[in-house]
Amino acid sequence: MRVSDLRFLLGLLLPAGLMFNMLVHPDQAAMGAFIIWIGVALLDLVWRGSPGPGGSSEAMLWILRLYVPLQVALLAIGLVVTAHADWPIVLGVAYGAGFVTGAQGITYAHELGHSKRKADRVLAWILMTTVNYPQFMVEHYRGHHVRAATHDDPASSRLGESLWRFLPRTVIGSTRHAWELHRQRATALPWAWAFNIAVIAVLAALGEWKSLVFWLGQSAFAVWLLETVNYIEHYGLSRTTTADGQREPFGVMHAWNADHIVSNSLLANLQRHSDHHMHAWKPYAQLEPLPGPQLPTGYAGCLLLASIPPLWFRLMHPKLASTALAAPASP
Repeated sequence: MRVSDLRFLLGLLLPAGLMFNMLVHPDQAAMGAFIIWIGVALLDLVWRGSPGPGGSSEAMLWILRLYVPLQVALLAIGLVVTAHADWPIVLGVAYGAGFVTGAQGITYAHELGHSKRKADRVLAWILMTTVNYPQFMVEHYRGHHVRAATHDDPASSRLGESLWRFLPRTVIGSTRHAWELHRQRATALPWAWAFNIAVIAVLAALGEWKSLVFWLGQSAFAVWLLETVNYIEHYGLSRTTTADGQREPFGVMHAWNADHIVSNSLLANLQRHSDHHMHAWKPYAQLEPLPGPQLPTGYAGCLLLASIPPLWFRLMHPKLASTALAAPASP
């Protein structure tokens, strides 16, 4: 592991910090998460660029693997802490936990799911099941990576489509397609859904309503983060289809990129998104900052911008016009 790769260890600090807040100052969990979110967004505005491709893929995988028990512990603590807490604390802890399980957990699950090792993919299933969204483990790899930046992909947003129109389309479409893919080739999806239903049923049967709200609340916010990032990553970009129905190969111009050291360190270089789609098996530390379409800032800031459609369109449409790759407008 190179010295510059140590920056990825930042990703382990978020769950550790939140667990401390949950145990000592649960009333501060929401504020702590919000301050980190805004802080990363502001740092991205002034601190652009990050080191080039990194070192040992095995060493970097261990950062992702070590995160998994941290998330499991974080959620277990959250269930206990919220059981008898006041409602504002329940909602605040759910928000803080969802910030971590969405920003870190889903990002790390995504990377582990791209590993060629079955054990790593099992860890990815665990992470996605703990946010009640295991269908991602089927749809992302066999659906999104095949159809990204096309009209057929529910996780690729279209020109003129607002985030709030995109969200129901992607959640419903991705879930439906995941089950279609499962029927073609059996996966762990039914077992993961059965676990999620069982957790909800047990908490409800025990009357642990506050813990149940925490469990569902952190999942909802985590999924919102995931699908909003999906909205950002390919907004308005489109691959052409030939006369015989073949899709244009995925290229550098078919994903939005952002090279910012702080957010890329926390998000396992996810913002080097063109290289990731062009080389899906490449370890995250070795991804390169390719000269494709560039976002106005990192994901932390773009999450906020995308939430305000007129502002998002005003910033992104001039960038899209310069690429000459805008997708057909959303119906």
